[in-house]
Amino acid sequence: MAFEGVVNTESDDLGSQEDTAVTVSRSDPSALRFLIGHELRSARLRAGVSQAEAAKELGCTQPKINNMETGKYQQQPDESAKLMRLYGADVDQIDRIASLAGRADQATWWAPFSEVLPNWFKAFVGLEGLATSQFTYQAMTLTGQLQTEGYASALLSGGLQIAPLDLPQAIRARMARQRLTNETNPLRLKAVIEEHTLDRLVGGPAVMAEQLQHLLELMERENVELRIMPTSTAVHVGLDGDFTLLNFDEALSLGYIEYQTGALYVQDQDQVSMYKMIADRLQSLALPVEESAQVIRGRVDRLERV
Repeated sequence: MAFEGVVNTESDDLGSQEDTAVTVSRSDPSALRFLIGHELRSARLRAGVSQAEAAKELGCTQPKINNMETGKYQQQPDESAKLMRLYGADVDQIDRIASLAGRADQATWWAPFSEVLPNWFKAFVGLEGLATSQFTYQAMTLTGQLQTEGYASALLSGGLQIAPLDLPQAIRARMARQRLTNETNPLRLKAVIEEHTLDRLVGGPAVMAEQLQHLLELMERENVELRIMPTSTAVHVGLDGDFTLLNFDEALSLGYIEYQTGALYVQDQDQVSMYKMIADRLQSLALPVEESAQVIRGRVDRLERV
């Protein structure tokens, strides 16, 4: 799908005067800066206020407003609150944004993996780490949050983006991203998986059997809901392409669309709402959770007999 309200992050130069940019990480202050900037820009556009008018309100230059919205500038709580009041935000919104701007988290969890994470993917890693829930539809492979080390190794070694010498570190980075079994801050995940993905023997029968058993174990958790899209459903709304929705307790939801050399971030809330409708439609067309588990168990049994 192509939309006007998306941000393309395929290159290192992520900024423009009226577009929001992305360079974030899981426990990195830049992740919060992105979310605050996203909220400030969305509120400004809804209010019909120009960046020049916002700059006049703060008594600053228009480039500073742009840098606040792109996350290149550390937004201050008082300035963020003043802008949100100008945009007509309610008290709860103002307090929420001021609270986000007041955080001083300086940790960067993925620093040891920085060399193996493309700049455009660091953006997703950061946002995924801050998200409270996620919906994912992938047509060909399992999403990273669900992968075993063996499955991830087979996928990454078969691609062109990771040099062989960097493969072990890239696998460790993928495992470190996973939050589904985090007891203090688990990610709530809903995913629709194409049935034929279960039959793609990534890494061979033993690796795939372990991977599918891992899915069954994850499905026993309250925060994980996996549904299988049966092959008999020949046409559905997911055929236009893979996508992920990231939802946050303190910020607006985002859409994420990845391709070989970059990613698009859908930020326009009307378009995000459409993706939410697509997610709901996919889940309604897919098998119920228990039937999905039965389908996966059948594949495990079959592979264990190989």
